[in-house]
Amino acid sequence: MQTSVLILGAAGRLGHCLTRAFAAAGWQVIAQARKPLPDELSQLANVRTLNCDALDRAALLKGAQGASVVINALNPPYTEWHQLLLPLADAAQATAKALGALLMLPGNVYNFGSDLPSLLTTHTPERANTPKAGLRIAMEARMAAEPGLDSVVLRAGDFFGGPGTGSWFDLALASKLKSGRFIYPGPLDQTHAWAYLPDLAECFVRVAEKRSTLSGHHRLHFAGHSVEGRVMQQTLEQAWGQPLKTGGLPWLAIRLGSPFVASWRAIAEMRYLWLRPHRLDDTELRLLIGEPPQTRLATALRDSLVALGMPAAWVAAGAAAGATA
Repeated sequence: MQTSVLILGAAGRLGHCLTRAFAAAGWQVIAQARKPLPDELSQLANVRTLNCDALDRAALLKGAQGASVVINALNPPYTEWHQLLLPLADAAQATAKALGALLMLPGNVYNFGSDLPSLLTTHTPERANTPKAGLRIAMEARMAAEPGLDSVVLRAGDFFGGPGTGSWFDLALASKLKSGRFIYPGPLDQTHAWAYLPDLAECFVRVAEKRSTLSGHHRLHFAGHSVEGRVMQQTLEQAWGQPLKTGGLPWLAIRLGSPFVASWRAIAEMRYLWLRPHRLDDTELRLLIGEPPQTRLATALRDSLVALGMPAAWVAAGAAAGATA
């Protein structure tokens, strides 16, 4: 029997990786997007584009008939979260329930608030002491409380890899590589949780394949790569092929400018994640799917740099150095 998945936000960074991963696994993919998909995706035989607004519930339901899984990969800009995050989530939830489909959501660590502990389990208390934490907690609570809805939150750390830009990795860590600098937003001795998007997308596929066993609401953690800043720098130097000087973000300027620049204000709200060491415990995920996919960090960083259009010769030199080390 063929399986079908509706991916909301298929043109986004995670959506792109999800579309590619599900198609490669033989699923029929209904890829929702307001803009045209890249040729790499639209030309796949088992991918069908659904061009509509993600808030148009009627269009979603009409175009997604037969889907057994719905993935909410929609991610409005930080500055529009208060206006769009919950309405988009409600549309995804209503569509999944009407289809009798499993609703899947990529979660993050915001739910644990600004004083999050170093080890995050599926039982760690959530604290709505930041604006984004409150929104994410509310969104997941609606999923859990919906009668007759089967749902999964697959929580992960900060994204890197895949097409496009917009993550801490490309906007900070890799932003000054061409001038020989590694920009890290926090202390280099703090552990930070990262999720390589191709790995996370593959994990979504493997969880979706367990659809028949997932009744009710479930929360799972994807551990990904939890490393200190200095390890990230050393591995990025290996992938880049050159030593890098260390630099930080201008947090004082960002804080002073945040009352006047909405995007800076949104960034300033997240600084605590770089001051609190944290990693995700994936015990429940392993019980469900076995060993989660995990690309070697050096390989993941090298491929991420290539995806960002970094000079191929330098990245290739770094890969060769790593292979002989």
